[in-house]
Amino acid sequence: MRNESIRYLIVPGWQGSPEDHWQTHWQHSLPNSARVEQADWLTPRREDWVAALAEAIAADDTPVILIAHSLGCITVAHWAQTAPLHLLRQVRGALLVAPADVERRACAPALRNFAPIPSDLLPFPSQIVASDNDAAISAQRTLELARDWGAQASILSGAGHINVKSGHQRWEQGFAYLYRLQTRMERHSLRRA
Repeated sequence: MRNESIRYLIVPGWQGSPEDHWQTHWQHSLPNSARVEQADWLTPRREDWVAALAEAIAADDTPVILIAHSLGCITVAHWAQTAPLHLLRQVRGALLVAPADVERRACAPALRNFAPIPSDLLPFPSQIVASDNDAAISAQRTLELARDWGAQASILSGAGHINVKSGHQRWEQGFAYLYRLQTRMERHSLRRA
């Protein structure tokens, strides 16, 4: 996007993001981007996923924007709850797309160890983008998470889980939410200066 001094860190959800997923497209499109790699995409353990995110952030001291999807969003919230201050300060913002409600009754058993979802304010600007017909989270629950995390929320109509299955391979319109987040980050940094 606009700022070459920012590192974009892609944080996939359960089962990873395949080649035709928008996160993969964005990784190839955005400068200075990398992906958090998990040792086990199929049977995720919260501690392992949080540790992999921490390692990816700490790998470089460049400021970071997190771009998370589904279980990746919940991983970001868990990481932010326990991360050391110097790493929290390195994260300038987070785009959280289609967070998975791991507390819902129909949640896959493999994801339940990520519950409960942290309800602490995120210490950096964040933008949640979700859908009104996502089986992984209701619009109401999305708004609750946004309130808890201090995030701005956008609810799309009929977008499903905002993944390949719901027709979001490249998801070019998603860049508008990233731009909106970056504008909010700039205002936030001016207030802190």
